[in-house]
Amino acid sequence: MARDIHQAVREVCLWLPEAEEFLSHGSPTFRVRGGKTFAIYAVNHHGDGRVALWLNALPGAQELYVGAQPKHFFVPPYVGPRGWLGVNLEQGIAWKQVAHRVREAYEQVAPAALRARIGKTPSLEPPDKILSASEIDPMKSRRALAVLKSFRKICFALPECDETIQFGHPVWQAGKKSFAWARHDGERLTLMFWVGVDNQGLLTADARYSIPPYMGHNGWISLDVSAGCDWPEVQALTLQSYRHFALKRMLLQLPPA
Repeated sequence: MARDIHQAVREVCLWLPEAEEFLSHGSPTFRVRGGKTFAIYAVNHHGDGRVALWLNALPGAQELYVGAQPKHFFVPPYVGPRGWLGVNLEQGIAWKQVAHRVREAYEQVAPAALRARIGKTPSLEPPDKILSASEIDPMKSRRALAVLKSFRKICFALPECDETIQFGHPVWQAGKKSFAWARHDGERLTLMFWVGVDNQGLLTADARYSIPPYMGHNGWISLDVSAGCDWPEVQALTLQSYRHFALKRMLLQLPPA
């Protein structure tokens, strides 16, 4: 069986004494059992296109490695200011080097008794299978591209609509106000609209709808379009959301209802 990069990452992190994996903010994260985190596995974080490990690095290591090998190393978001090191895993880096950098990260946080048990760093083979473009970014899958093509036609028919990217997701705006999002949250391809808090309960009686994290409390709804899409329904939701955020001059440009 082909060994993919996800398996290789687990091997390179979990050989260390009492290392364990848990999920944090959607990313596999590795820590000393019951203790501190030493590695985070981040795939396409906020649309950056990277398959990477973020490692708790030795003081000065970030500057040294990024300066010497910028193809393989970078300053990761959030934890970068604390000296963490980002490692690009699909740019030809030797997995022997990855294993050594992971070991250094583990040694940063592990108690002395566990560090004494480490032993020799194993020689790990690189993965046999690389990730496809859609595995790195699900919005590049055939289904997502087809949905985006049709959805853009609906959005761009509205006055002064613009498309941008926020947190790695396509977003459509009326002026500076976002009125629609497309997201892939692991298993589901979804479109998101503002419907108002009062309407969320009615819609979520339908299993296709759910209240999205972070934005749901402000009246947003998420519609699962992974398998199929009722485009007249989507058009109505898009228009309702657009009307909520658009400026008066934009609304005046809409055709009569």
